[in-house]
Amino acid sequence: MGERLPDPELFRQGGFRVASRLLIEGDIRGDERQVARLRQFAQREDPAADVLVPLLRECQPEFEQALRQGIDSVESPPEKLEAFFRNVEATPYWVDRDRLDRGARAITRAGLLGLFPLGDVSLMGGYLASRATKSLVGTGEIEYKAARRLVETATWWIHVTTPGALVPGGRGYESALRVRIVHAHVRAAMNRRKDWNYAAWDRPVNQVQTAGTLLLFSLVYVFGTQLLGLRYSARERADILHLWRYVGWLMGVDEELLPAGEDDAWRLLWLLATTEFIPDDDSKRLAAALMKAHAGIGDGRGALGKVLAHVSVAGHGAISRLLLGKTNADFLELPDDPIAQAAVVAAAGVNFAAETVRRVVPGATALQELIGAAGRRHYLRQVTKVFGLDPTYGRHMKAA
Repeated sequence: MGERLPDPELFRQGGFRVASRLLIEGDIRGDERQVARLRQFAQREDPAADVLVPLLRECQPEFEQALRQGIDSVESPPEKLEAFFRNVEATPYWVDRDRLDRGARAITRAGLLGLFPLGDVSLMGGYLASRATKSLVGTGEIEYKAARRLVETATWWIHVTTPGALVPGGRGYESALRVRIVHAHVRAAMNRRKDWNYAAWDRPVNQVQTAGTLLLFSLVYVFGTQLLGLRYSARERADILHLWRYVGWLMGVDEELLPAGEDDAWRLLWLLATTEFIPDDDSKRLAAALMKAHAGIGDGRGALGKVLAHVSVAGHGAISRLLLGKTNADFLELPDDPIAQAAVVAAAGVNFAAETVRRVVPGATALQELIGAAGRRHYLRQVTKVFGLDPTYGRHMKAA
């Protein structure tokens, strides 16, 4: 191994500096060779899914049938469609259904509290990766429909992390494959653009970016909830990463980029922070749109609405600032409210105390899983009713 590189900005401040000092065993820093290897994947897309984009204009019914009932149920399917489903139905040897279930239950236990690190750390942190944001800005969906896209992302995340949902024909399995096809449509749209800067932005929605998204939803999510006071056993953390490893496989991520454990995941995040987390003006625009979506909770509620909007923006901004660090938060122009930050730290302390009790009281963990699952189901019912969400993501494919 060559000389290790210095830490990127993400690991110099905030919550990730704490992780690098206290939670991560060993030295996860990479060298130039590892960086070069990772960068090769920035030129790779998802050929198996990409070839379906023109095909689905004519065989959408066959795709829907294969998605729900398996490719064997489709009579004389098109060759490319059959190849796609034969591949995803050939479950890798390393997939352990018991671990998928345990990982999903550990995530479910967080209930609606899990939505905070999902939005304030995973999504907001993702905006630091400026090359990845170019596809988001190009579609216009994030900036101009940030609230809707936020709840769509949360809904998708709940679907794939629900216990038992990643079996063939299950809601999570279906959602993972649908988003893979959405990514293919977005790639096709971006590749048609004459102004796409391949030298500066790499291939659109490439392998590095998709792997990065999975890390934000898995490792970064777990770490974010830990800093908010939640507690996991080492086996639970490993099972959560195992679940997302399979989700990544379903979504077409190259197996070399699918972490097999926590050490792999932290090392990959470090490499991504070094090579991808280079924010620009688009990062600021997307961060502003997300904060505006948080302020939307007060719309139409008069004076009370103004208070709710202020509290929402201050609270979400405080979580992002504490975990992403001052330099990144300042660049993204996030609010800097010491009172809100103190409140978040205090709430984390309360959560930690409650979690400590949960771990020693018989039946408390199972009860918390039930409460968390009920909260997630209620959230899905509410946002589906308010936003009229389309589980097929057809709108995104038309927009692309």
